[in-house]
Amino acid sequence: MWGGRFAEGPSAIMREINASIPFDKALWREDIAGSRAHVAMLARQGIVSEADTAAIDKGLAQIAEEYEADGVPEDWDLEDIHMTVEARLTEIVGPVAGRLHTARSRNDQVATDFRMWVRSANRRAIAGIDAVLHALVARADEHADTIMPGFTHLQTAQPVTLGHHLLAYFEMLVRDRSRFADALERMDECPLGSAALAGTGFDLDREMTAKALGFARPTRNSLDAVSDRDFALDYLMAASQCALHLSRLAEEFIIWTSQPFGFVKLPDTLSTGSSIMPQKRNPDAAELVRGHAGRVIGCTTALMVTMKGLPLAYSKDMQDDKPPVFEAAGLMDLSLAAMAGMVADSGFDKARMRKAAEAGHATATDLADWLVRQADIPFREAHHITGAAVKLADEKGVALDGLAIDDLKAIDSRIDERVFDALSVDASVAARASYGGTAPERVRQQVEDARKRLEKF
Repeated sequence: MWGGRFAEGPSAIMREINASIPFDKALWREDIAGSRAHVAMLARQGIVSEADTAAIDKGLAQIAEEYEADGVPEDWDLEDIHMTVEARLTEIVGPVAGRLHTARSRNDQVATDFRMWVRSANRRAIAGIDAVLHALVARADEHADTIMPGFTHLQTAQPVTLGHHLLAYFEMLVRDRSRFADALERMDECPLGSAALAGTGFDLDREMTAKALGFARPTRNSLDAVSDRDFALDYLMAASQCALHLSRLAEEFIIWTSQPFGFVKLPDTLSTGSSIMPQKRNPDAAELVRGHAGRVIGCTTALMVTMKGLPLAYSKDMQDDKPPVFEAAGLMDLSLAAMAGMVADSGFDKARMRKAAEAGHATATDLADWLVRQADIPFREAHHITGAAVKLADEKGVALDGLAIDDLKAIDSRIDERVFDALSVDASVAARASYGGTAPERVRQQVEDARKRLEKF
């Protein structure tokens, strides 16, 4: 492959460090599709004869069938998927195979192949997110009035509805979806025809190859085209943020399934047992989703560090661009599938969640708000009065609505019996009817809005 430039072949060390076929064989479909589009364009431009083009295209189709059936062979002397395909093509059609590489380089070839692969990974991520979004909306609708504790600092704060809580993750994942969609739009340019770095002297029709490979247009600058990996970083950064959100949701499921909480029972299909403790029901799928987030973020960092100091145009460091993307994409696909199943099939213990919401004086803010509205007390003073009421409730071992009216009047004479209408968890969530709030009526409106948004995707 190196031609007549070197008297000796590569050393064993060079052979091993240089070969990328163990991982870039994953690009074989894209590589063959790019080659078929390229040779068709060469024929249209009169650069390669129709007869040679037909032989090359038939040979490439045969290789695709072989790889689909038996996988891609690994010959490290051939270095990469591009030379592996070309070597097999030569075996099939003879020396005419050498015409395929006219007016292209492995630099623009791999940039095209990799961009096509990442494009597919983006589309898979979007489909995976959509599955989670639909599951979240369905469960939010089902639990629009299921009361649970809302937390800050993992301390009981105010009652919320489970539907409202789930829709918070809907919003996060919609933003994640938009990032993958934006990445798709930015990467919608085809590098093929940029050659090594400077373009080519052959009269190419780059619009033709771009269209054939599903791109909106060819890249505008050949130097940028072969050295750009922004499309891979766009994918990784979107994946990192999405993995972060999935990890937060997974963490909540892990907490909720623990015996002290007991809010959730995961489906058998996403739980495991213990080798020694028969009673155990471990949330391993959720824990792995949580763990995968760290690996995805690590993949992003790896490629950013690889690219940060490279001069134009192509450098061999860029061979290391693919493993982190391949790893992250595999983890993302699994994580999204696991979370879609977890949200859709988990069982929620409504009674346990309600009981937890009723503990911890979660309606304390409602008492303060009542004092502001009904007694015209400044909020800071109302906050102080409520604190005294919470202290008394703790001393008596009751919830706020378990205090007698005389106890509350002893704290502040402006409190009357109407206060008890505000102190139940039902009254608390119903009162939070501001736009974006947790009131069941608002949750149902947001569910309908979410369904309309999903229909537009």
